Amino acid sequence: MAFEYASSAQRSRDPSADPHHVVEGELTWLVRAVGLAIGGLLAIGALLGLYQGLTFGGGLRAQFAHGLLVAQVVFAAVLIMLGSIVEGFGFGLALGTRWPYTKNIVVLMLRGDPEAAHRVVATLVGLVGVALAILDPVYEMFLGLGLIVATALFGMGVLYVLAGRAPAIVHGTHGLLAYLVFIAYILPLAHANIGLGYYLLIIIPTHPLLFAIFMGGVVTGGRGFGQPLGQFSVPQRQPQWIFVLHGIAGLLVVGTLGWYMPTYPVAFALVLAQVAIGFILFQAVNLKPKAPGAVVAFHQAMALLITTAIVMQWQF
Repeated sequence: MAFEYASSAQRSRDPSADPHHVVEGELTWLVRAVGLAIGGLLAIGALLGLYQGLTFGGGLRAQFAHGLLVAQVVFAAVLIMLGSIVEGFGFGLALGTRWPYTKNIVVLMLRGDPEAAHRVVATLVGLVGVALAILDPVYEMFLGLGLIVATALFGMGVLYVLAGRAPAIVHGTHGLLAYLVFIAYILPLAHANIGLGYYLLIIIPTHPLLFAIFMGGVVTGGRGFGQPLGQFSVPQRQPQWIFVLHGIAGLLVVGTLGWYMPTYPVAFALVLAQVAIGFILFQAVNLKPKAPGAVVAFHQAMALLITTAIVMQWQF
């Protein structure tokens, strides 16, 4: 079996060819502004959890658990958003393939590195997950913790996808698991007597939604680090076929939510807008494949809103 090794000159042109190379995204004012906004969301999550805990009926243990659960929902959403910022601004290999931590990771986070912040917030989500499993030792809390662990392990795999050493399906699975973590913790707040497995089984709109989320991650992993999808009328390459499947999955979400109207009016309106944003993102990826920009985060924020609107059954 023969292996091809990139020369030093090739590695200098293509950082992803060297899995230990540190790829620096550009710390622009926009990246720093988004970072401050994310920090603000974390603070809001902590304050909201504190308020909800103090106003929750029951003993001190129940209050603490409820407050942590509310905060965990916000933290899980912020973690997903940070992942989109890492992708959107070209920080996917900012720390190379070293995982989970690297030297001075907290300093890097404070300087505005989104990838460092992503890993630190992932640690926070994990610690809160452990605390919830201890304070409220029920199946759903242990399931949430297990999903966090699985998401983290696949997060390590994402680095190798970007470095060209793992298949794109790893990236898609990581995104799917991240959303399952989010749903696992928001579900007890919306439907306290329904477990995650049963909920996903009976709520049909979650099926195409999670498939679309999975395929979105596969699209990102399939095109490779800093590579465009390319303009096409008829798909010619594998990344383009993956994008088409992602688009079909999005249309399935539209059709399913339309079928179940008027149960999910807000989610239906959001997903119509999301389809348009997806095409804008397609153009952004082709124009600036290494750093498509804030539209990636906006696309992800819409996906989070759609998910929340379905679980909470938001109405106008």
